[in-house]
Amino acid sequence: MQQDVSTLLKQLQAGDYKALARIISLVENEHASSGEILRSLHSNQNIPIIGITGPPGAGKSTLVNAIAEEFSRAGKRVAILAIDPSSPFNRGSLLGDRIRMNAQFNDSKIYIRSVASRGALGGLSEKTIEISDILRAAPFDIILIETVGVGQSEIDIIGLADQTIVVLVPESGDEIQHVKSGLMEIADIYVVNKADREGADLFASKLKRMLKMKHLDIPVLKVIADRSTGVQNLLQLLESQASSPNKILNLNLLVEKAWRLIQKKRMRNIDKTALKNLLEEQKKGNSFNLYRFINENY
Repeated sequence: MQQDVSTLLKQLQAGDYKALARIISLVENEHASSGEILRSLHSNQNIPIIGITGPPGAGKSTLVNAIAEEFSRAGKRVAILAIDPSSPFNRGSLLGDRIRMNAQFNDSKIYIRSVASRGALGGLSEKTIEISDILRAAPFDIILIETVGVGQSEIDIIGLADQTIVVLVPESGDEIQHVKSGLMEIADIYVVNKADREGADLFASKLKRMLKMKHLDIPVLKVIADRSTGVQNLLQLLESQASSPNKILNLNLLVEKAWRLIQKKRMRNIDKTALKNLLEEQKKGNSFNLYRFINENY
């Protein structure tokens, strides 16, 4: 497989989408060659990753489409990684965001890939980290990651994205409670999508006041993603923020990624079925103690 891996990686660096797709599949499915592939990657950490998150129905996929189209028009190569909820049956991708991105299929400057969250509560599994590094080894200019949209546990995105956009809609007034609960601090930019709907101005004003009360200097933009209205302003803001890199944040992102991958490596040999059987056997005794069990067996 050595020759195959070397050839695939060269094709990846040359921008071959077929090689990219194959490498992602090998890593996602934990093929025997996946470790060698990951250790041999030459990822360009200067390729920015933008995370797009927010509650279901906020129009995240539509906004991702609009952003990708604008970048493509500017001659940039864009990778879109859409994180879907895992199927409870086969842990595979369930929604298939690529189906909702038909307009992008014929654009050679845009690559789209759906990946299952594999049960990760915040929508990001270790595979997402690995795939994002694979994308950074290809000649893309920007990587967009759209997360599942499951509420405040979306804070996982901060462990991966250089910039995070939180998308909300005017009629989801109750969603501000989710913002209060944990989503607020992770945003670099708030986007109020579907801004042509009634109550958009009031909603955006309320959000701005809340951020001010929390002493958070986070911009709030109104857009109409399905018409690309306001998207140019969003890209300009992203560019202005990216021009002042935060070295402390970048180090913290690297620490978070390393932490998650180390956890995965150390848990690799833990078989849940075997754990269940062992627990079932040992808890029969009256003296069973969970902490002693863990200490003695793991």
